[in-house]
Amino acid sequence: MGSYIVSARKYRPETFDTVVGQEHITETLINEITHNRLAQAFLFCGPRGVGKTTCARILAKEINKGTVPEGYDFSFNIFELDAASHNSVDDIRALNEQVRIPPQTGDYKVYIIDEVHMLSSAAFNAFLKTLEEPPSYAIFILATTEKHKILPTILSRCQVFNFDRITIPQIVTHLKGIANDEKIEAEEEALHLIAQKADGAMRDALSIFDQMASFGTEGKITYAEVIENLNILDYDYYFKITDGFVSGDISSVLVMYDEIQRNGFDGQLFINGLASHFRDLLVAQNANSQQLLEKSKELAGKYLSQAKSVSASFIINAINLLGESDTSYKTSRNQRLHVELCLIKLASLQHAIDVTKKKSLG
Repeated sequence: MGSYIVSARKYRPETFDTVVGQEHITETLINEITHNRLAQAFLFCGPRGVGKTTCARILAKEINKGTVPEGYDFSFNIFELDAASHNSVDDIRALNEQVRIPPQTGDYKVYIIDEVHMLSSAAFNAFLKTLEEPPSYAIFILATTEKHKILPTILSRCQVFNFDRITIPQIVTHLKGIANDEKIEAEEEALHLIAQKADGAMRDALSIFDQMASFGTEGKITYAEVIENLNILDYDYYFKITDGFVSGDISSVLVMYDEIQRNGFDGQLFINGLASHFRDLLVAQNANSQQLLEKSKELAGKYLSQAKSVSASFIINAINLLGESDTSYKTSRNQRLHVELCLIKLASLQHAIDVTKKKSLG
């Protein structure tokens, strides 16, 4: 039990070349180190779980390499402060006092302040002078998920790096490598679902991956098990119900929704999932936009096939109807009936479009 390490820690990048999805940032930082053009203050912004703190730690180690003995413990040169729990003026004053002491070994002392947007206004003001005129050996790396909360006076004194959400293909590729290392057989469709659920955060993807590895048959992660464990609605429902809309089969659409309800899925979750399905169909209709279809090859093929059977006008009207239904869902007294009325409108939509076309031609 004690020897197990979660994947998010075990596979945390140790060098810039192992960081996933942030090449525009890692290449810039490598160039700054190589050409000795380091700023004294950095601000790393972006969503959770995309590598801000990881890159800060790597940068802190890289700038001291070559200036310390081999095998040196870099923790003596790196100081981390969690601003979520240390956000007072006294905490920043203590940091300012510490900054005055030069490093005993190596050229730099690096101060990483995580969740820096949580600092109080008074704490920001206490930090401002140190950030503006730091000692030559001090480098500050601030990390935040909410850049808009940082004072402009702080922003103006930092090099700002905006971290991107990690794309689904990048997450899937990384998870494949980990599955291979851990000798876990994982279906590609299952990894795509995990990547989608992670919403651009590699840390979330690794946590879900660990969960699925523990839940499933030993040494295997399957699509069916991921759907079951994460309570995700199977794509097949969206494809079947869309076929029902196109053919105008109201009864089959309502029967399918009843099955979805009995399986315990929330009505609003279904509406949002269906809207996303139509968005993907619209994307699949044009060769130029098909690159936005972040699905496995097999699933992308299904989207391309169904996209041929529906018109763009049908999809756009369907998305509008689903958007209206989503907006008014919470205020509806009978939420099941509310969703069913939306589905009835969608199943009648193709007929309405055909009638409108005939009138315009006649």
